[in-house]
Amino acid sequence: MLNIVLFGPPGAGKGTQSEKLIKKYNLNHISTGDLFRKHLSEGTELGKKAQKFMDDGFLVPDEVVIGMVDEKINSEENSSGFIFDGFPRTVKQAEALDKLLNSKGTPISGMIALEVPFEELKKRLLERGKISGRADDQSEEKINNRIKVYLDETLPVAEYYKKQNKFSGVNGVGSIDEIFDKICTEIDSFK
Repeated sequence: MLNIVLFGPPGAGKGTQSEKLIKKYNLNHISTGDLFRKHLSEGTELGKKAQKFMDDGFLVPDEVVIGMVDEKINSEENSSGFIFDGFPRTVKQAEALDKLLNSKGTPISGMIALEVPFEELKKRLLERGKISGRADDQSEEKINNRIKVYLDETLPVAEYYKKQNKFSGVNGVGSIDEIFDKICTEIDSFK
């Protein structure tokens, strides 16, 4: 089974590339944002737990997030593997994900990190904000804050996977197809 963590700062191209990777490698997409929306809209037990924390202004605890991920993995019995998009965001989440996947006998194959200079990220996000209408992509101040959160809280996850020799950095600047080809070369080396 192929399990990939697609990693990078906001605006690096994770969403664009994950769509192509899902098709090529027949992977199931796991986005915690999508899982939250699903559980909240369906009013599941995990959704209710998450909602309570969010209503109180807290981050949803890792145990609840991992519970949602576990349920998604279990629902895809005949899967060729998974692409984790926007997760794990912290080393603690990476450790919990490893524990979960190892218990199923299907560890993370590798992390692909899209590496993009910050000025390029800002340019991409501001452009995306014009097209998508996303408020968090229209303000340079908000973009700078999102990049700072990524550097402070999320970037250490890359170090976690480097220590396991499961990290591959890919230059995320170029055409979509050029970047995709580089990612595929890295993924094919995992097999």
